[in-house]
Amino acid sequence: MKKQYYAIIDIGSNTMRLVIYLREKGGKLKEVENVKAVARLRTFLNDDNTLTQSGIDRLVSTLQSFQDVLATYHLQEVVCVATATIRQADNKEEIVQQAEAKTGMTLRILTEKEEAYYGYLAVVNSTSVTTGITVDIGGGSTEVTYFEDRELIEAHSFPFGALTLKEFFSKPIPTEAELKELRHYLAEQFSTLPWLCNKEVPLVAIGGSARNLVQIDQNLKEYPLAGQHQYKMYDTDIKQVSNYLTTLKPDKLSKVEGLSKDRADIIIPAIEVFHSLYQIIQADCFILSRKGLRDGVFFEQLSKEIGSVLFPNVLEDSIQELITDYNLDTKQIVHVQYLTRKLFQYLKENSLIHLDKQDWKLLKRASYLCNLGEYIDAEASAQHTFYLLANRTIDGLMHKDRLRIALIASYKNKTIFKQFIRPYKSWFLKEERKKLKHLGSILKFCYCLDATRRQVVKEITFDHHKEALVIELHCNGDAAPEEYQSEKQKKHLEKAIKKEVILRFLTS
Repeated sequence: MKKQYYAIIDIGSNTMRLVIYLREKGGKLKEVENVKAVARLRTFLNDDNTLTQSGIDRLVSTLQSFQDVLATYHLQEVVCVATATIRQADNKEEIVQQAEAKTGMTLRILTEKEEAYYGYLAVVNSTSVTTGITVDIGGGSTEVTYFEDRELIEAHSFPFGALTLKEFFSKPIPTEAELKELRHYLAEQFSTLPWLCNKEVPLVAIGGSARNLVQIDQNLKEYPLAGQHQYKMYDTDIKQVSNYLTTLKPDKLSKVEGLSKDRADIIIPAIEVFHSLYQIIQADCFILSRKGLRDGVFFEQLSKEIGSVLFPNVLEDSIQELITDYNLDTKQIVHVQYLTRKLFQYLKENSLIHLDKQDWKLLKRASYLCNLGEYIDAEASAQHTFYLLANRTIDGLMHKDRLRIALIASYKNKTIFKQFIRPYKSWFLKEERKKLKHLGSILKFCYCLDATRRQVVKEITFDHHKEALVIELHCNGDAAPEEYQSEKQKKHLEKAIKKEVILRFLTS
């Protein structure tokens, strides 16, 4: 099948960006090209609110440079959207006409509501947050939305962005008085929307300034996991980054690890927006969504095929994507999941291990992805499984949950488990570390019962007494390989339940 590519050009007030997506086997879009140009169109707005000819020329020349990249792909569709600066310019019709005449591209100017809506759509289709507030701060506007149970309830666009707010400062590093004035202004603005106040829900941030804030925080903390999507911060973390930046000398600001040079002069006002909003909302956390307006536009396109703008289950779609990408055996997954459920339920109901519903949810998710690493190398499957799951963005999973699943799915033995968890040991209490190890040993044992992928072990029954747990494996053929592997692996289960495990393979 010929590869299907789609492109979107996002004309912002600060930056212009071309993103090219590849339509994957599962139907979702995967980003394959991301080209950024710092056009700063906002700075070309005249006092009479028209974009100067120099600004139009900058827009056109950037679009033409993007066309050179577009020419290397066989594209199904190209969408070109413009936001605040073009929207607010009084000569927007002239801008659109010149751009189309010189590039052949049709510019779609998004309304304030559309811009806010697409941000919301990206967040609910790529994160686990079902109720929250989104914020997308651009160069010339700031969009906020409130959604409940994934449904959009409120949306608003403020006519200020990072470029306009930096005018509160006389120099890149503001004085305390300038910061105080900006904070007062933001608090006043956000207080005009009663639906923002005291919501006590996650604040989900979109856009380049939010990504830079997260990158700086990760560098300051020497964060051990890869990826920024669904990264979580708190009030104190935002304040800490703000305090760090405002105490730097101007020449040091642009050299901060994680901060793009073109955002050095606008990052502080942007962070003040996030912090002010966090306080107004009384947010319970700050989460970054790397998916934003551009993704929202294409989610809408995809919705025409699935019949809904909301994907039914974000996480299930992401797991299915991994299963497809790494050619995992779905027949084996379903069978092992059945055996795992039976063992889990027996251990839980007979109090051999203290387990609950959340543990099954984790174990079930991990059971889909247990053999992921074999795609790279069968001998080092556990290591590759852990690395891939711990460091790959999985829509619908926060970083800590992603790590939990990586530790369970990659379980091989106690030594390797300790090796994998070492950099993250402080993330979990001793009891949770033990629980993750137990869940890993259950899953690994059940995969051994289908070592040859023939589903030869059809049923599993149990009996236990004071000294031992007897597991009867009902087979419909020779299960010698399964017997060999599970006998090797049962010691980890024995340590978890503190009993001898006796395996009886019965052939019908």
